[in-house]
Amino acid sequence: MKKHNFLTVPLFFILLNINAQKSSVILRGGLNLANVTISENGRVDDAKTLSSFQAGFIGDLTLGKFVSLQPGLLVTGKGSKTQSGEPTDANYYKATTNPIYLEVPLNLVFKFGAADGPNFFAGAGPYLAIGIAGKNKIEGKFLGTSFSNENNIEWSNDDPTTLDYEEGAGFGIMKRFDYGLNGTAGIDLKKAVLSVNYGLGLAKLQSGTESANDENNKHRVLSFTIGFKL
Repeated sequence: MKKHNFLTVPLFFILLNINAQKSSVILRGGLNLANVTISENGRVDDAKTLSSFQAGFIGDLTLGKFVSLQPGLLVTGKGSKTQSGEPTDANYYKATTNPIYLEVPLNLVFKFGAADGPNFFAGAGPYLAIGIAGKNKIEGKFLGTSFSNENNIEWSNDDPTTLDYEEGAGFGIMKRFDYGLNGTAGIDLKKAVLSVNYGLGLAKLQSGTESANDENNKHRVLSFTIGFKL
């Protein structure tokens, strides 16, 4: 298998050279509310939402008075959960899948507000991601007897340059590469940035499956973040 490091290259460090004097880097972290689509039209089951995290860096490259390009490099958690009953019940079951990705978003952002005051912003763009870690967990009780199990997520050895074939596909294996679209909005303060973000996955999670057939089994991530300008 060829090694591809295009996702691991911090793109924003290269782009910062475009307009370095008017650019900044933001250290960002926050809460992810992750889910996976369960139907052909992209519907999700809110009860399966899984709390996770994200952390990393976002570049802010000024292209104009009210326009910025924001590339980034993030470690971000996705996935979903299934639960039946409550931990206090005699019979209880909970399964979680929490894959961790190294993600490179690239958003075009428009800002509104006074030059010397808080700015509101909104934008969108694509993202690419590669799976780097994650856990599948099962816990529960049967007739009052507890059980649990935890395993590392197994990834396919996919080569992203072979668009019509996925190496290493198999039952129970997750696709290593994810891609999709971002939406972001928030407020840009003097030293901090508060934002709400949404990730719309376009690649299916399960290995050996096609992405174009329907919207079933794709990542959906709503995140609330705070960033500090470096």
